Amino acid sequence: MSDEPTETAPTSRMLTWARNSTIYRLERRMMTERQLFDAISRKAKEKFEDISAEQIRALADSAVRFAYEIKALDDNAFAEITTRSAVRSGKSKRAIAQKLNQKGVSKDIAEHALEASDDLYAAVVLARKRRFGPFRREDELDEKRMNKEISAFARGGYSFELASRVYSMALDEAEDILASR
Repeated sequence: MSDEPTETAPTSRMLTWARNSTIYRLERRMMTERQLFDAISRKAKEKFEDISAEQIRALADSAVRFAYEIKALDDNAFAEITTRSAVRSGKSKRAIAQKLNQKGVSKDIAEHALEASDDLYAAVVLARKRRFGPFRREDELDEKRMNKEISAFARGGYSFELASRVYSMALDEAEDILASR
């Protein structure tokens, strides 16, 4: 029998800290369940000396439970809001899905949120932001410029067909697509 007992349950001070830290984080920005769990785990290691892995896990679990109790954690809402915002900024479905996956949103929730997104609209937004295709300033068009623009669409997660369509689109058609939203 050792002189010091090993505790697996977090102390009341630790639990109070976890609740306060949860409130602090969720007041400032929307988070997914995994983001909150990871943040509380990471900060608990820094804050408390000699904290066990079991205590860290228990603190993070209690923080997530508390966030659900106060209805401050909702992965569905996070996915929908993130998707709408990303489409308005010119992100493709593929790029949005990857970002949601990195944030810990389940594949089912991400797919549901992405159903309403429109890659054509987002690609036109990207073209407007980067002054590509119909929004290009100069009248001259060379192959180097064309390759640069098509490559930017590809890096953004758009298919070659969609990039070509937006690239060769008339300004009126592109503005109609933007106005349709």
